[in-house]
Amino acid sequence: MLHLRPFDSLGHADHGWLDARHHFSFAEYYDHQRMHWGNLRVWNDDLIAAGSGFPSHPHRDMEIITYVREGAISHRDSLGNHGRTEAGDVQVMSAGTGIVHSEFNQETVDTRLFQIWIMPDRTGETPSWGTRPFPKGARGEGFVTLASGRAEDVDSLRIRADARLVAATVRAGETIEYRFEAGRRGYLVPAKGQIRVNDLLAQARDGVAIEEESVIRVQALEDSEVVLVDVA
Repeated sequence: MLHLRPFDSLGHADHGWLDARHHFSFAEYYDHQRMHWGNLRVWNDDLIAAGSGFPSHPHRDMEIITYVREGAISHRDSLGNHGRTEAGDVQVMSAGTGIVHSEFNQETVDTRLFQIWIMPDRTGETPSWGTRPFPKGARGEGFVTLASGRAEDVDSLRIRADARLVAATVRAGETIEYRFEAGRRGYLVPAKGQIRVNDLLAQARDGVAIEEESVIRVQALEDSEVVLVDVA
């Protein structure tokens, strides 16, 4: 079963420096039918204006993945970590027992990103942060695993959840597949382009909630970038 969540139906908050769309209930946006999808709790589609960002604030017991689509984001936290993640790459923060962090767009252009929160399998653990540049040449050959809590995904950034984040760039006319184990769900968003997921048409930044499917086939109707979370 595939459930389309059109971009225009998402929650919306415009703070001037931040223009955010919410796939799930978040902050002042509430929809009792969109609280989570398995252990996926948040998927925000954020535009952060140049020279602005999120000042220091705390989190705990949540796996927070940032997938940068355009521009770059600079991170700093209470553990002394700091770094810059640019378009096409990801960063992961395991909040654990508690962490304070800031995320700023220090670029001269707007930054667009997906902020994805996944509920951890274990709570009360030591917080951590990491970022990783992924070889751009790896894209264009199907889905690439970027972050995962599954034992078999040894080359990805680690999260403390039974979940996997994958992404793909697909040229117009190409089709790629993703297979789900029994009982698992998926949530897919085309970051750009237009795709068909099995028989469902999805535009850029729409959400596609997936359940009771053993395999999905993603056909690009134009050059597209696709992000998918596989969750319990």
